[in-house]
Amino acid sequence: MDDEVQIARSVGARPVLRLTGVCLMSLFLAMAPQAHSTDRSQDGLVDVDLQLILAVDVSPSMSKVEQRVQRDGYVDAFRHADIAGAVKSGERGRIAVLYLEWAGPNQQTVIVPWTIVQSREDALNLADRLAALSLTEGRGTSISGALSAANDLFANSGLRSPRRVVDISGDGPNNAGALLDPIRQVLLAEGVTINGLPIALPRIGGADGFARYGRSNLQSYFERCVIGGPDAFAIGVTEPAMFATAVRRKLVREIAMNTDLVIYATYTARSDSTTDCNLIGQLPGR
Repeated sequence: MDDEVQIARSVGARPVLRLTGVCLMSLFLAMAPQAHSTDRSQDGLVDVDLQLILAVDVSPSMSKVEQRVQRDGYVDAFRHADIAGAVKSGERGRIAVLYLEWAGPNQQTVIVPWTIVQSREDALNLADRLAALSLTEGRGTSISGALSAANDLFANSGLRSPRRVVDISGDGPNNAGALLDPIRQVLLAEGVTINGLPIALPRIGGADGFARYGRSNLQSYFERCVIGGPDAFAIGVTEPAMFATAVRRKLVREIAMNTDLVIYATYTARSDSTTDCNLIGQLPGR
């Protein structure tokens, strides 16, 4: 086993890294995907069918109960046999997944670093690692910060794939940090697909003092301002009971690229109105 793989596996025991602006290259190398040296090509990259970043909202508008529902939804999804089946449908039969929790412009926390999934056992191990880690929290809702972090994580992944996807969840618009559209356009120009999981759950777990964004408006915002790229889509979640199913079906579609495998949890058709994505939710002076 080479030194690079040895480092990746040792760091994987407690894979939490908070990205606050400038990210040191040594930290990215420590987050290299867990793969056997024989899986690497001559240029040192690991070939996979898909690089998937799960970018999950932990901003203050999400109560602790809602955050737990969200985290458990991803854990349950990776424990389902459908995920392993979708992975095996690819040309190489393996993908790489990174789980990122985000809030304000200076908080993007890597909870599970790049992890190769090529079997049911790999998917179950990823679910167990995710379930064992504590929830994070932060201030503000910076989708632009999450996408900027995703861009850096892709650039330093040590992976090669025909598809790269950011799967971003959230319960409100970008309201802190940089404007959303410029970094979104950077990712789209690089061929990255941005998918969305707009979350408009009934208030559970107590009020946080933050107004909830309207359900239909949130779906429209994600469709018009967040998602983009090849085969991009958004699935809205409006009830806690449907979260795990929605996440699983969304992941299956992203991994297998088979639209017949998805039943939308909820969907609001696009309206004909024009949306200024740089103004919605943005606070003066931000």
